[in-house]
Amino acid sequence: MNEREINAPIPVTIVTGFLGCGKTTLLNYILTERHGEKIAVIENEFGEVGIDNELLLSGDEQIVEMNNGCICCTVRGDLIRILGELADKRAAGSLQFDRVLIETTGLATPGPVAQTFFLDEEVSRRYLLDAVVTLVDAVHAMRQLDEHDQAQEQVGFADRLLLSKTDLVDAEQIETLSQRLHAINPRADIQAVYFGQTPLAALLDIRGFNLNAVLEIAPGFLAGGHPHNHHAHRHDNRISSCVFRSELPFDNHKLQDFLRAIARVYGADLLRYKGVLSIDGLPYRVIIQGVHELMGGSAGADWADGEERGSTFVFIGRNLPREIIEQGLRQSQVKDFE
Repeated sequence: MNEREINAPIPVTIVTGFLGCGKTTLLNYILTERHGEKIAVIENEFGEVGIDNELLLSGDEQIVEMNNGCICCTVRGDLIRILGELADKRAAGSLQFDRVLIETTGLATPGPVAQTFFLDEEVSRRYLLDAVVTLVDAVHAMRQLDEHDQAQEQVGFADRLLLSKTDLVDAEQIETLSQRLHAINPRADIQAVYFGQTPLAALLDIRGFNLNAVLEIAPGFLAGGHPHNHHAHRHDNRISSCVFRSELPFDNHKLQDFLRAIARVYGADLLRYKGVLSIDGLPYRVIIQGVHELMGGSAGADWADGEERGSTFVFIGRNLPREIIEQGLRQSQVKDFE
C-alpha cells in the first residue's frame, strides 16, 4: 500500500438491523467471499464482560469486538478510540485493511454512529462513511416495526434495505412488507438476500452517506411517489417520509435559513434528509444531505441547456411536521420566477 492509499479516507459501511435479522450471516458471507479486499470489522454485542479491544485475527480480516453496551450510546467513545487505533496501526504498517464494516447490536439506532463520522474531527479526516445497510427479517419485520421504534429508525436511516428469510414467506407478504418499507424510506433500494449472499456491489462503495460528495440521482428516483395503500395505513409508522417536488427554483438564502431553523427545532427527530435542488442563479444542481442537526451541501452536475429544472427533497423522521416542512420550502422559493 503506497503513501497515497494510506492517507486516503478509509471507507466505512454500517450494517444494522433488528435482532435476529441475519447481520452476522451477511458479515460471514462478506468475509469469506473472494473479493480481494481486506476488511476490518467492528462488532458490537451486549455481553457480561467489559469492552474488549483486543485485535482478533481471522485469516486476512481484522475483527474488533465491543461488548457490554450499545455502540450508539454507552460505548460511543470507545468506537472513536478503536477507529483511531485501527487507523494508526494501518498507517504504521502493522495492520493492512482496505475498509471497515461496523455491525451494530440489533437494538441500536444508526444515527449516533453515523454522526460520529462527521462530528469527530479526527474520525472525519481519516474515514469516509459510505453507507448504512439495514437487514430486514421478512418473517418478523411487520411485528417488529409495530412494536419497536429502533426497527423503524433502522429502516429510516438505510441506503440499502436487504430482505432476509424471504424463502419463508409468500410473495404477497413480501410485497406488503416492501410497500411499508417504501412508505418509511422511499430513497432506499430494496433487495432480497439469501443466507447473506448478495453482490458486494450492493453493499460497498455506493456513496450513499457522503454529505459532501457530488451525488447523482437517477431520473426515475422516487418516480413512484409516496404509496398510500390499504396495507400501510393500518400501521403506526412513527418513522415516515415526506417528499417535496417543485419546478420553481429556491432562493438560496431563504432556503438556508429555513433548513437551519427546521434542523434546530426538529433535528432530534429528523433521521435523514436529502435534496437535489434547483437554486436560482446557479447553473448546477445543489445537493443537500442531513443527519439530525448535522447538514452539508455540495455542487452536483450542471443543468444542460434547455433541460427542465426541478427539485426533489426527501425528509425521513419521527412524527414529521409535514405542513411546516412543505410551507417552509414553498416560502423559500423564488415567487416571481418565469
